Amino acid sequence: MSSATPAPTPRVRRLPLTGVLRLGRPSDIWFKPALSSVVSVAPPNLTLLALGRLDLAMYTMAGSLCALYAHNKPYAARARALVWVVLGMIAGLAVALVTASLTTNAVVLVTVGAALAAVQKGLCDATRIGPPGNVVLAFISSASLFAPQTLGQVPGHLALAAAAGAWAWLVGMAPALVRPYGPERRATAQALNATAAYAVGHGSGDAGDGDARARAAAAAAVHAAWQALLATGARTAPRRALEHLVVRAEVALAAPADADPELLRTWARELRGRGPVPQTDAPAGAVAELLGVDAELAAPARPLWTRLGPLTPLMLRTALGCALAGYASLALGVGRPYWALVTAASLYQANITLTWGRGVQRVVGNLAGVLVFAAVVPLAHAHPAALVLCCLAFNFGAEALIGRNYWLGSVCVTPMALLITEFTRTQRPGELITERVVDTLVGALVGLVAAAVVTNRRATDRIEEALAAVERARERAARLLAEPAPAPGALRSAHRALAAALVDLRATVDAASGEWWQRALPQERVVLAERSGHRTLAATVRRRESHSRPTEVRRTGGKTEGVRG
Repeated sequence: MSSATPAPTPRVRRLPLTGVLRLGRPSDIWFKPALSSVVSVAPPNLTLLALGRLDLAMYTMAGSLCALYAHNKPYAARARALVWVVLGMIAGLAVALVTASLTTNAVVLVTVGAALAAVQKGLCDATRIGPPGNVVLAFISSASLFAPQTLGQVPGHLALAAAAGAWAWLVGMAPALVRPYGPERRATAQALNATAAYAVGHGSGDAGDGDARARAAAAAAVHAAWQALLATGARTAPRRALEHLVVRAEVALAAPADADPELLRTWARELRGRGPVPQTDAPAGAVAELLGVDAELAAPARPLWTRLGPLTPLMLRTALGCALAGYASLALGVGRPYWALVTAASLYQANITLTWGRGVQRVVGNLAGVLVFAAVVPLAHAHPAALVLCCLAFNFGAEALIGRNYWLGSVCVTPMALLITEFTRTQRPGELITERVVDTLVGALVGLVAAAVVTNRRATDRIEEALAAVERARERAARLLAEPAPAPGALRSAHRALAAALVDLRATVDAASGEWWQRALPQERVVLAERSGHRTLAATVRRRESHSRPTEVRRTGGKTEGVRG
């Protein structure tokens, strides 16, 4: 091992502007959360419009917006996740409404809102619920804190949110009737495409950073595919066929020079279609090897509190930043300090560099959004029905565009949030625009200052922990490789444990690399650990393949045979 000393890491890293506003490719399923949000929000809002009670729309929207969550999860896991999202939304709303009914002290309300935002941030990150994360929860609970309320009204308002949440659950689960294995198919297709891209790049002779990044991306995609397939214990025929395809991706990742990228992409295209799952011949001994899946399904999940511990600095940042942003807004005399609070809550990402990027995106998107609001507000004021339809249109636009870049989605989120305030009564557009701009700038500035003040000095320590986890997983796999006949499923289970440890190591290093005030990162040890880990992964795949006959696609009449799913 080289004894070279790693280059010193700058304690304060340059915050980039280049690329922060660059548009990415839309998500493969961009239309699903967009349509789900409209289908979930429209019936309650149109019902309230017909009853002349649009003033209650904020409470139904609390439940309806739960339909935005868990679109990448398999349906069995999505059913559980959506239940927890609805319960979490109602719990935050209940705390906010009870607090609002007990006090009108703005400082107390901001303090409670900041505490709720911190808890919501921690829970969303610990459970990895995915987009839109804590932002929607923080928006609803913070806005509700400043809604005039009495204790007697709270049960009725919570009942409205619960009813809308139940409808959102049905909306979120409805696609399972048409495409029951859609999320698993997409995850497997992404793994196949990622490994195909790695195989092509590896074959081009690129052995530099680009090749390493492609390998890390492919490993992460394969790991995500296994996570999707392991999210439920029901191992049906389509899911087993998908497992075999992920094994093909693992083989390509281990031996990119021998992989057939075009075949991998063909399988990926077939998975994205509506046809059957491409069926590969199961390798000899596959039944024994896939016992590792059963072992992982039976393994207990990590307790929630162990996942919350590393997120403590992020939760402290959120609490401090949201509280200070709200207090600053109050000091400036702005009537809606919760806008500044939510702006701060929306900023916090895995490190300061990413938080800075989100801050730039938030400010640009909100400033463009108020211009859009100024253009559409005359139409929205023409009739309550026009107000509801404009909100629905912006709801769709926000979810359709936010995957390309956060600022682009914010261009629709901002006018939607401003129009929601008019459900209770028509307000002066100039005042709304001014307060929104001020709160956006205050929330972003104060939020970024809080991110710099509350440092995450344990980020480097977590790299050491991740390195130790990789070494333990590698040693376990190496011991099994040395055995003449490992227990059925043991080698595959060790393979996935090592792959998960490597993915976690890369994510931990990326997060620490964007933090300030850190010790020098052990870059050389990370490179060596990743190199040896991937070599061991390749060895486990070759060991399994040596006991298997070549896998081929079975075709009948020129078409791939498969399993419906």
